[in-house]
Parts: sequence; C-alpha cells; structure tokens
Amino acid sequence: MTDKKNGEMSFLDHLEELRWHIIRSFIAVIIVSIVAFIFNEIVFDSIIIAPKTPEFWTNRMLCKLGELVHVKKLCINSKSFELKSIYMASQFMAHIKISLIAGVIVAFPYVFFEFWRFINPALYQNEQKHARGAVFYTSLLFTLGVLFGYFLIVPLSVHFLGSYRVSEQVANEITLMSYISTVASVTLASGIVFELPVVVYFLSKLGIINAKFLRTYRKHALIVILALSAIITPPDIFSQILVSVPLILLYEISIRISQKIEKRQEKEMAG
Repeated sequence: MTDKKNGEMSFLDHLEELRWHIIRSFIAVIIVSIVAFIFNEIVFDSIIIAPKTPEFWTNRMLCKLGELVHVKKLCINSKSFELKSIYMASQFMAHIKISLIAGVIVAFPYVFFEFWRFINPALYQNEQKHARGAVFYTSLLFTLGVLFGYFLIVPLSVHFLGSYRVSEQVANEITLMSYISTVASVTLASGIVFELPVVVYFLSKLGIINAKFLRTYRKHALIVILALSAIITPPDIFSQILVSVPLILLYEISIRISQKIEKRQEKEMAG
C-alpha cells in the first residue's frame, strides 16, 4: 500500500493506520449503541417487538392482501404471543445485545467507509476509477437487505416459528432472548445476503468466478432460494413468492455485473 502523501508505507505504518480505522469504527458503533440503549422503549416496543403484533405494517398489509385474494393464511400474527424472561439478567442482557446490534447496523456505512479508506490507496488508478461508489452501493444494499429482512422475513419467520407445534399437548413459551436472536439473526443475514452483487463484483474482478459459472448454477441457486423461502414462510405460494423474487433478482443482477466486468477486462486487454 502506498501513502499518497509520504510514498511507500512500512508494515508497522500499515498496522498503525489499520488500528486507527478500527478504533474510529468501534467508537461509531459504541456511540450508536449508547443512543439505542438510552431510547430502549422506542427500540424494543416500536422496532424489535412490533413484528409479532397484528398492528405491524407487514402483518396488516398481508392481511388485507389475504382478504382480496381470499387466502386467510396470509393474515399472519393476528394473535400476538407473550414473551417470557426466565433468568434474572435476561432483560438486561437483551437490552445490551440489541443496543450493540443496532450500533452495528446503523453505523455500518461509516464502518465500511473506514474499511474502504484503508484499502483504497492500495488500488491502481484504473481500479479506483471502477470502484467509485463502492461505499454508497455497499451501504445501500446492506440497508435494503436489513429492511427486507425486518419488514418481510422477520414477521413471516415469527409467525411460522411462534405458531409451529409438533403436538397440541406442547405449548409454546417463547423467551425474550430466543425471540431477539431470531429477529437479529434474520435481519443481519438479510443485510449480508443483499451484498451478493458486491461480492460477485470483487470475485469477478479477481477472476474467481464469471457469468458462465453463475449461469451454470442458476438452477441450483433457484432451488436453494425456493427451499429457503418455503422454510421461513407460511405454507402458501404468495408468501414464498414475496420472499424469493427479490433474492432471484439479486442473483440475476449479479450475473449481469459479472458479465460487464468480463467485457471491460477484455477491452482493456485488447487495448
């Protein structure tokens, strides 16, 4: 890596530079986490617990859609279940856990910005030119993924897992920590999955994958997406389509991105 002002940097200089990027990122996460910790009523009542209630936006919209198409199963989370806190420290630990997760999600654009500032000087000039907007698009995709997971996958998952029973003799008593783990893991996983086009972009630049590879395994990817949609949604085709379509679109976008990179590299080699 090269320092644009001072020329070549030593290995220790790299470590020192990386250390400050990590420190600034950590501070950003902590600041947001503290704010989330202070406004716990908004974070818990209006955001975390909301998807399991009938008043949640997604639940209301799906219920209206179910009435229009005469599919009652689309009316999910119509009966809100009670969350239980079994251990004495559970609510306090849940408070800390959610605050930290909120810090990571909200501060993600800045954290990636710091990461990009560290690796950007190591890129060649033409690579920097093609990678412009990396922070914006990465942050945008992550945000869209988080929103997609929170507003669509979370309420469907909560409905399915919260109402599923192996026997009528076994009652569901859902703990606060297990509920939070489900909401947090689904939301974060969705944000990461939506980074697929970015991952494909860099893998294509490195020559690890190409458009032909992605087309070859398109059917396999489609099966995985449909299977995932069937697992986390109620047993009806409408819910499965709502979840699978955006993921399929992401895969198709990734193919187009890989194809464009191949054409660009071919032009550079020809020139």
